[in-house]
Amino acid sequence: MNRRSRVTRLILLALYSAFGMAKPGFAQEKAAASTHWSYSGPYGPSHWGDLEPDFATCTTGRRQSPIDIKSARRDSALPPIQFDYKPSPLKILNNGHTIRIDYAPGSSIAINGKTFPLTQFHFHRPSEEEITGEKFDMVIHLVHERSDGTAVVAVLVKSGGENPAIQKLWANLPKAEGQEKEVASLAINAADLLPGDRNYYTFDGSLTTPPCSEGVEWFVLKTPIEISTGQIAAFAKFYPMNARPIQPMNGREVRESELKAPQ
Repeated sequence: MNRRSRVTRLILLALYSAFGMAKPGFAQEKAAASTHWSYSGPYGPSHWGDLEPDFATCTTGRRQSPIDIKSARRDSALPPIQFDYKPSPLKILNNGHTIRIDYAPGSSIAINGKTFPLTQFHFHRPSEEEITGEKFDMVIHLVHERSDGTAVVAVLVKSGGENPAIQKLWANLPKAEGQEKEVASLAINAADLLPGDRNYYTFDGSLTTPPCSEGVEWFVLKTPIEISTGQIAAFAKFYPMNARPIQPMNGREVRESELKAPQ
């Protein structure tokens, strides 16, 4: 590097420091963080692990989700999930992969002595999880995060009667990809999306979207809720298929709760 180049570089670095400007490489880092992926074609699930180094677990991971739940072992020692969901102002996002509802602080689940705050929930069509080879019309993933781990509660969805809680959400759907809508005056409660019977399947797994991080505790509620065919169709207008294929079990065990009464 010649003297003029060194002087120019020093001047640029001084400007970055003085004015809080992004240093060289920031654009590349930002681009990597927003790597494009999809549910089909050259950016689809079979290619996720190749799109970005941080996505490698999508290919190399041994505890990936979703799975086909079969041959579950009944375990009467499994405790109930303690749901403590409170109303939250509606904040709904069409993020290009799903419809996501970001949840206000203060709601959580507790299980096995650990409390996980609810941070968001979102939808997949059809269900990503299968029960003995059978998919459901949709699934809701309620995502709970703490500093040392993630727990996801999956609520299976089948066609049936109209669901008032879903209708409240669908009436405020952002139409454009990347658009977010906030309705502070409209409260929603994730508890309205839970079935009465809270028995569940549980297993170790991962996020079902890139970067497919593992170490996620999964709780798939055995009893589905109903939404109408019209409500399913309304989601399908945005996302006709946004489900990752079933992943290998690789020797994992699935346990099944035996709660005696709805919790």
